[in-house]
Amino acid sequence: MTLKSDPLSLNMMEMDLEVVPPKIIAEPLTLNGWTHVLCNEEMPIFSNTALSIHDILSDDRKGAMELASVILQDPNLTVKLLKISNTPHYNPSRQKMVTVSRAIIMIGSEVIRELTLVCSFLECILSATNKKQANEEIAQAIHAAVHAKAIAIATNDASPEEVFIATLLNHIGSISFWCFCGEQGERIQALIRDGNYSREEAEKKVLGFKLTELGASLSKAWKLGSLVEESIKPKALNKNPRVGLVQLGYEITDAIKEGAGSKKYAACVRKIELLTNQSKKVITETLRDNTSTASDMACQFGATDAAMLIQNRLDQAINFEESAPVVIDKKQLQFQISQDITSIISDQFDINLLLETVLEGIHRGIGMDRTIFSLLVSDKRSLKEKLSLGWRKETYEHKVVFNVMDAPTNLFSHALSGTQAFWAKPSIHAKMYTLRDVNVVGKNECFMMSIMSNKMPIGLIYADRGFCNEPLSEEDFNAFKYFAQQANIGLTLYRLQRG
Repeated sequence: MTLKSDPLSLNMMEMDLEVVPPKIIAEPLTLNGWTHVLCNEEMPIFSNTALSIHDILSDDRKGAMELASVILQDPNLTVKLLKISNTPHYNPSRQKMVTVSRAIIMIGSEVIRELTLVCSFLECILSATNKKQANEEIAQAIHAAVHAKAIAIATNDASPEEVFIATLLNHIGSISFWCFCGEQGERIQALIRDGNYSREEAEKKVLGFKLTELGASLSKAWKLGSLVEESIKPKALNKNPRVGLVQLGYEITDAIKEGAGSKKYAACVRKIELLTNQSKKVITETLRDNTSTASDMACQFGATDAAMLIQNRLDQAINFEESAPVVIDKKQLQFQISQDITSIISDQFDINLLLETVLEGIHRGIGMDRTIFSLLVSDKRSLKEKLSLGWRKETYEHKVVFNVMDAPTNLFSHALSGTQAFWAKPSIHAKMYTLRDVNVVGKNECFMMSIMSNKMPIGLIYADRGFCNEPLSEEDFNAFKYFAQQANIGLTLYRLQRG
């Protein structure tokens, strides 16, 4: 799908990512009950992310900026996504990507969509109290996905990345269940240990359904679509050879568990040989390399326990350095984003990409809680949101509106009246914080700067730390001024280029 965006008409998607304290949830007794609890109680953030991305990519009126804004609502997801995007697995050219917008352009919206789903899903489940079985499921999924992608590449598949994601999410029902189950999971394990029930039989006896059915139900609820949904269907209903690659990925992981001398391993090598025309030597070397790659990828995703399980199958040591908490160097990030901005405005450029990059520079580079670009409406009495990051709103359709008052002068009319950035402080500018302003933004320190066209204000960039309430500094203000000025410079050049 080609993503579209109309200059200076920058609709965006908002999600409420407010953290809810954990609570004890009774285990459901039906397939629909488990689907509801996982979607709405255990993993609501992932549900919001999955459905929001689906809505964006199925609507031709929405573009890359809307996709980026969904990702940027979650700082942890943003950092993890950019980290994964810059690995050789996704970025063989090694061209550094420091903004989500740049990653979308370089890697493609569909791949970023799939990566976002995986990162968001793993972030949700890895925050739970993982059990041994859950980590086994995660390890197998990542391991199988790497094998499936390698075979897809060898068979000249049109989209190996889609095969990778479909394989990784193929056991989404099992992974979700084992991360959040309680007594029901213990009963299933007990039946399997007794040796009288197969895994699927035990699931059916305890739950009344198989976990593959839960995966299909969750896939439908989250609108994962495409190859993900198709590969979860019963094998008898699947004639798509690409689904066969997904299934082969899991067959390989099972075969590796039994060992290189097992009949199952030999059968898998033979299947790969027939599909790819590769020699047995090349195949066995690739399978070994894939295991190491899968372990590295598990670390990148933050699934360090799963990484250990993957590597232990070949008795190899694992380096967990990559799994350490990411500490963002704000100055370095500001510098990298400023380089992106310079690159954007140095030639015929996309004004939407420029504004998105500027806001991301302010939001992530300075460390703000809320950042917004608003345009003056036709009567000049209010500013209406066009692009925002971090705002907690009741519904997607709701737009933040700032009132512009000349008498008495309020925050926004004062900021619009000048060409310089304005650092508003309640202790100094108390009279400018009108009741309507406080109802919208609270009574916080904030940075503002007017955006000009032909020496006339047409909009405003606003940023604050209205949630964490950390103080703003002179260094923060200087960085804000720099990024906001880049928006003005870019807009001037854009107008000149368009004649």
